[in-house]
Amino acid sequence: MTKLDTQLVHGPAVNDNCTGAVTTPIYKATTFEYPEIGAPVTYDYSRSGNPTRQAVENQLATLEGGQRAFTFASGMAAIHAALAIFKAGDHLIVGDQIYGGTFRLLYQFFARWGLEITAVDTRDPQAIEAAIQDNTKAIYFEPVTNPLLQVTSVRQVAVIAKQHGLLTIVDNTFLSPYLLKPLELGADLVIHSATKYLAGHSELSAGAVIVNDPRLADRVYFVQNALGGILSPEGANELARGIKTLGIRLDRQIENLVEVVKFLETRPEVQRVYYPGLPGHEGYEELRQEAKGAGAVLSFELSGAVDPVAFVNGLRLFTRAVSLGAVESLVELPSKMSHTELTSEEQLAAGIKPGLIRLAIGIEDVTDLIEDFAQALDQAELVTTKGSVEDDQTTAIN
Repeated sequence: MTKLDTQLVHGPAVNDNCTGAVTTPIYKATTFEYPEIGAPVTYDYSRSGNPTRQAVENQLATLEGGQRAFTFASGMAAIHAALAIFKAGDHLIVGDQIYGGTFRLLYQFFARWGLEITAVDTRDPQAIEAAIQDNTKAIYFEPVTNPLLQVTSVRQVAVIAKQHGLLTIVDNTFLSPYLLKPLELGADLVIHSATKYLAGHSELSAGAVIVNDPRLADRVYFVQNALGGILSPEGANELARGIKTLGIRLDRQIENLVEVVKFLETRPEVQRVYYPGLPGHEGYEELRQEAKGAGAVLSFELSGAVDPVAFVNGLRLFTRAVSLGAVESLVELPSKMSHTELTSEEQLAAGIKPGLIRLAIGIEDVTDLIEDFAQALDQAELVTTKGSVEDDQTTAIN
C-alpha cells in the first residue's frame, strides 16, 4: 500500500485512453456515445459522470480512506449536497462555531425546508447527548473551528453518534486529508471546500464530499446528479494538479506558521495567540491524538494599545482577504470582514473581539512575513500613540 505523499502525486488510474498520457486528459464532452441500444456505458452525460472528474474523485476517496467521493462547483455546493440527503422534519445537531456560509445555508435555507437544527459546543459530550431527539439524524461540526481554532474530537463525536444511530458529518477543510482523516476515526461523511488547501492557489472554486458507505454514497450521488452543481472538467484538472503539491505546501506553510507564532509571542502588543498545533496552546493535547498537525491558520488578539484596522491596513506583504489555504499569505479582521453581519454583541458572544486577527500563512520566505508584521505593529502602535497625544492636547486646549 502506498504512503500518503505518493498517493497525492499518483491517483488511481482511470484507464480512459490508450495514448500513454501521464495525466488524465480534460474531457470537455457533454455527452457520450452508446455503442448500441441497450449496451452498458460508463458515461452518458457529463452531469452524471465525466472521466476527468471521476479521476480526481477517485483520488479524493483514496486520500480520505472512503468508498466514493463527489466533487462540486464550490464548497457550499458540497455542503448543500451533504445536507440535502435529509428531509423535512429531520433534526441535526451542529457545532456552534461553524463557517458563516454553512450557518446561512442551515438557518436561512434548510430551516425553510423543514430541517430542525440545534447548535451546541461539540467539544462537550454532555451537550451533544442533551441535544439528541427522537428525530435527530446527524451531528455536523468542524474539528478545528474558524476563527478561534477550537478543537473537537472526531472520535468522541463519532462514538456518541454511533450509540444513537446518527451520522457524523465533518467539514475537514482546515486540515485536509494530509493532516486528518475523519473517516478512519468513525465519521460517515467528510466535506471539503476544495477551493482552499486541496486546490491551493486561489484560482479554483471547488467542493467535495467523501463517504465510506455505498448506500450513503448513492444518496449523495442522487443529489449531485439531480441538482447538477458539478465541478467542470477544467476545474477537476486544476484540482488534481493542486492535490499533487498539497503535502509540500502544507509542510512549508506550517513551518512558516511556527516561526510566526514564536515572533508574535515576543511582542507585547499581542495578548493571545490561538493555534492548537503547538504545546501549551488550548486544544493541543486533544488534536495531537487524531491529527498530524493543526494546519496553517492562526488567530491572535491585539492589545487595546494597537489599532487593529491600522495594523491590518499597514501590512504590505499579506493580502487582505477572507479565504485561506493558498500559497500566498492572507490576513483578515473578522469583526470587519468575515463576521461583519453580526452585531457587536453577537460578535463578542462568539468570541470575536475587535482586536482579533486571523492569518492564513503561505509559502513565502518567513523572514519577510515576520518583517512585515514588525513594521505593521510598529506603525499601528505609533498611530495609536500619536492619536492619544493629539487627543490629550485637544483636551488641554479646550
